Amino acid sequence: MITNHTSALAWALTLGGLALILLLDFFFAYKNRRKVTSLKSAAIWTVIYIGAAIAFGLFLGIWSNSQSRSEFFAGWITEYSLSFDNLFVLLLIMARLQVEKEKEEIILFWGILSSLLMRGLFIAGGAALVNRYIWIFFFFGGFLIYTALQLFRESESEEWKEGPATRFLRNRGAPIAVVAMTAIALTNLLFAFDSIPAIFGLTRNPYVIVTATVFASMGLRQLYFLIGDLMTKLVYLSQGLSVILAFIGVKLIFEATIGEGHQKVAGIRIPTISLGLSLGFVLGTLAVTAILSALKVGRGSK
Repeated sequence: MITNHTSALAWALTLGGLALILLLDFFFAYKNRRKVTSLKSAAIWTVIYIGAAIAFGLFLGIWSNSQSRSEFFAGWITEYSLSFDNLFVLLLIMARLQVEKEKEEIILFWGILSSLLMRGLFIAGGAALVNRYIWIFFFFGGFLIYTALQLFRESESEEWKEGPATRFLRNRGAPIAVVAMTAIALTNLLFAFDSIPAIFGLTRNPYVIVTATVFASMGLRQLYFLIGDLMTKLVYLSQGLSVILAFIGVKLIFEATIGEGHQKVAGIRIPTISLGLSLGFVLGTLAVTAILSALKVGRGSK
């Protein structure tokens, strides 16, 4: 059963505040639609958005509870990590389609907005399914494990292949901006299939799921202009994300098994993976990924 300890007033104020931030983000994206974003500006806004997410998580316990605070950070960190892989694909799309630097701001905004809309639909649908059928976690868990294996195998690939929809638009003479936004929207749809089951593996609180997902998406437009060089240094990012997805997938299968009333399978007790262990595993995996990437890059530069 999905739990929610958040009042209607907290929901209204939170959604109103997040909508206002999105409107301001659109205003700046539209205002700067013909300008090239500077690294300084991108860095400042990235820090602001990350700081806002951390502040929200720290104070979340005031109007919700301490469990929600821990779940928020686990969900936000996981979703934000997955966003890095998403942004890398967006970089490849922009480069492949040769999008003008001056148009990247507005294209990225619409791309991120489409991502939020898709995730909103998936969250609503996923919440309804999980609330009624605990066995759906078997499907979510299996899908995450499959995705993890695919991501691990494809981690060496650095190409984006144009799909039939974008080819159709290009052949019909559509503007590059339209082609890029279509490609990004379709890419975001694929990433939503991974990210939503992943966060359901960490929390079932709709308020936490929504806020963690939105905060993980905020600031991605600015982060995009910073990660070009960073992505070349995080050489093991995909492998690290695949390990995290596989871990959450196994956790979901364990929860579904216990939820169906099976405490033991073949005489072996099914373990309960706590939120603290999940958060520690995610942070530990990301730390190991960063360290191994730094060592790899360091050896290559010598």
